Amino acid sequence: MKKFSVLLCAFVGLLFSACGGGEEGWKRVDGVIVFDTPEREPGQKSVLGLRTAPMETVRVGFIGLGMRGPGAVERFTHLDGVEIKALCDLYPERVESAQGILSKRGFPEAASYSGEEGWKQLCERDDIDLVYIATPWLKHVPMAVYAMEHGKHVAVEVPAAQSLEECWQLVNTAEKYQRHCMMLENCVYDFFELTTLNMARHGLFGEILHVEGSYIHNLDEFWDYYQGNWRLDFDQKHRGDVYATHGLGPACQLLGIHRGDKMNYLVAMDTKSVNGLKAAREKMGVDTFANGDHTLTLIKTEKGRTIHLQHNVYTPRPYSRMYQLTGTEGFANKYPVEGYAFRAGQLAGSGVPDHENLSEHSFIPEEAKAALMEQYKDPIVRDIEDKAREVGGHGGMDFIMDYRLIYCLRNGLPLDQDVYDAAEWSCIGALTAMSLDHNSAPVAVPDFTRGDWNKIDGYRHALSGE
Repeated sequence: MKKFSVLLCAFVGLLFSACGGGEEGWKRVDGVIVFDTPEREPGQKSVLGLRTAPMETVRVGFIGLGMRGPGAVERFTHLDGVEIKALCDLYPERVESAQGILSKRGFPEAASYSGEEGWKQLCERDDIDLVYIATPWLKHVPMAVYAMEHGKHVAVEVPAAQSLEECWQLVNTAEKYQRHCMMLENCVYDFFELTTLNMARHGLFGEILHVEGSYIHNLDEFWDYYQGNWRLDFDQKHRGDVYATHGLGPACQLLGIHRGDKMNYLVAMDTKSVNGLKAAREKMGVDTFANGDHTLTLIKTEKGRTIHLQHNVYTPRPYSRMYQLTGTEGFANKYPVEGYAFRAGQLAGSGVPDHENLSEHSFIPEEAKAALMEQYKDPIVRDIEDKAREVGGHGGMDFIMDYRLIYCLRNGLPLDQDVYDAAEWSCIGALTAMSLDHNSAPVAVPDFTRGDWNKIDGYRHALSGE
């Protein structure tokens, strides 16, 4: 009997191990690695479609004034209904430089904070509504959580979080305190993406079947500009698509992710590291590098659609976010050439020139493309395009992002990106690493809405008066 008990315990242990090791927070279900979903704590409630009281003036504090922060401060001086109350950076000279931006634009001096703990003092102020975070990645979640715990809405640079635990921290804190937590994903506001999204909403592409996105950007000349080498150091330690949001964000909006569809699972593959390792040897003196020079990810959704992502910041491949849409009746592509293609007759009656000569084997003519893009220009772009191009920020998309953030807060509307977007788009790094470390095994994408993914029918921008 004793021998049988020992054998039974050994068998159970082996079975438990084969199922994936529940003590690690995940298990295998039908061959798919599935992470545990934490229960929603008492007092938390969904922030899907969250509306908060309208604000005549949005009082803002900025944390992080290195690479991205100063541009954000400058853009905010061009927005109506904004007061810049506080500026913070690790280094006081950066704060002083940002004060110069305010002075030049005729804005009053903001309160200054610096040092390791200055950001906490900024978050504790009672005259700030929104904390805007543009710091190195590993600071994002501690700062965002602390700000929400002190009653502030949060806008945080990409990626918002670096692990599944951090993604859940953002979701749970936003739900507990009923605060907005928007990741500052600017690429969803580029002009081609906004126009194509509007076309998709009007059915021009038929049913969307497949979308693609990427971050392909050789960072060789930029590594030295990241304070303390934090970005190359992160890549040296982490495998997977660690910077997926620029490609994934626009793709998810096209598919209405957690607005009628959801990402179910992914698989990832990567190349060996050659150029990344070379850079790390030269700059860090190390002989290992976790991040592959090129990483590929495929994602399957609940509705049977697919997403293809790529990440490559190490080779001389020209810049690309790919941005591609395949529908039953049409096709859109941004890189390396912007273009649309449709079934013959799909644009009949649209007023687009020469629609009878459209060919499914090539893009529509430039004249037709220009007319189509003008016809389907997003209402947001019609309102703000000239000013956005004048103020700038990646050609204007950064300004549109900031404009929409403030517009929605001032009008008490749901933000264009909610905390579930932040978690879904940021978790790809951790999930792809898990897939890669298990021989490209499928990994389930958590439902951060905890079952609410189909309560909204499609993605849309909230507008006042609707």
